[in-house]
Amino acid sequence: MKKSLSFKLFLAIGCLGIAFILLSWLINAGFMEKFYLSQKKSMLLENAQKIEEVYMGDPGEIQSVLKRAESESGGYTFIINPQGRIIYSSFFEPDSPERPRRSPPFPFVREPVTWINKYQYEINRDHMSNSEFLTFNYRFDNEDRLTVIVPLAAVTQNIRIMNKFFLFTGLIIIGFGIIFAFLFSRKFTRPILHINEIARNMANLDFNRKCQVNSKDEIGELAESINVLSEDLERMIGELNIKNSQLEQDLAKEREIDEMRKEFISNISHELKTPISLIQGYAEGLKVNVNEDEENKDFYCEVIMDEASRMDKMVKELLKLCQLESGFSHLEKSIFDLSPFIDRVAGKFRSVFHAKKINLQIEMGEHLYVEADQYRVEQVLVNFLNNAIQFADYEKIIKIHTEKTHDKIEVSVFNTGNQIPEEYLEKIWLSFYKVDQARTRSLGGTGLGLSIVRGIMEMHNNKYGVENVDEGVRFWFELDAVPEKSQQTETKQ
Repeated sequence: MKKSLSFKLFLAIGCLGIAFILLSWLINAGFMEKFYLSQKKSMLLENAQKIEEVYMGDPGEIQSVLKRAESESGGYTFIINPQGRIIYSSFFEPDSPERPRRSPPFPFVREPVTWINKYQYEINRDHMSNSEFLTFNYRFDNEDRLTVIVPLAAVTQNIRIMNKFFLFTGLIIIGFGIIFAFLFSRKFTRPILHINEIARNMANLDFNRKCQVNSKDEIGELAESINVLSEDLERMIGELNIKNSQLEQDLAKEREIDEMRKEFISNISHELKTPISLIQGYAEGLKVNVNEDEENKDFYCEVIMDEASRMDKMVKELLKLCQLESGFSHLEKSIFDLSPFIDRVAGKFRSVFHAKKINLQIEMGEHLYVEADQYRVEQVLVNFLNNAIQFADYEKIIKIHTEKTHDKIEVSVFNTGNQIPEEYLEKIWLSFYKVDQARTRSLGGTGLGLSIVRGIMEMHNNKYGVENVDEGVRFWFELDAVPEKSQQTETKQ
């Protein structure tokens, strides 16, 4: 059976009111005490910091500050020296040579504190009075300890009384609210139902009937607007169809241009970051004469020149990188030895490995000839190394390994650290995708590195991937191995 709009509105208003009151009561009952404790802890810490600013070792000099803090916290304050003697107490006279030692009213006051931080909170129970207390301990610079004990019994009792009062008043409000919701829904929905009928006719392109609502409120204005809309809609509908078609084409083109612009800027920021960092680091090294021998200086200059050249080529190829998946970019393949190539690329990161105390291990054979685009393969290897450096943890080991099969050479980069959740192993290759739940990006990154790897390897028609292994993660890609005869031909050339 179809339910009327007035019944639904009545039901919605009634249920919303009941749910709001019940939810408020539940939140008040479940979290009021926690909220009070949280606020009380913040206030105790703030007061302790204020006392520390003026405390010079003699509590008698700051009694006004201590009394003010005691009044705000509503608890008992003690200052205990490293030998366990109470040198200040808001509850009784402190220990002194002239007065006999008195036991504190709370047996846990004199208990030694195992410090983890500068301050700590504890909930203690006095078994004699069966009462709970919030105990706050704060360590001064001179090793004296500030202890503040706040009784919690009154808080718990007040919260219970508030909950009972809130529930009682809530039931009264719910009763009146249901009556009001019923009357209001009947009066409110009557003109809306009439307007809805006219609107349904307009949806069927029937513009003959008009709204007969004479109220001077917003519903009356709505009815008048519906009438005006009915008069103009038939004339405008034809023009809107034409303009809508043109608008969709313009919006599609605009979105395409905007996406190209965003991808272009993202690629620039991501791809130029590494060479700029290397150039800056080696240039600073030359400036401060980190290595005085000519051989190392020449090596620094070669790295700077190499990275500057790579940036120049990178800028020229950025538009082509944006077209990786569209197929408009092309490869410049050549036959080269993978072993010295990997040594050269890894050598550019020596200063980074040293600074981050990363142990680099390279396991590869000699004379591993492949046919590929060196510039693109270097991009893949650099992206994998950057990724490994960023997430290396535990033993901080990065291992580059090569393995030759029948017609392929697999290159893998392993790093110790947290593994990637299985459900994200396929998604990480998407542009701008970041696994925030499992891997932090606090060091930066645009989320484009692995998507660029994907595009490059698809252009080479070679496989790539990632897998979780013992103690870390391993990224890998394959390259076409060159037969021995082809290697000899290339050597002769």
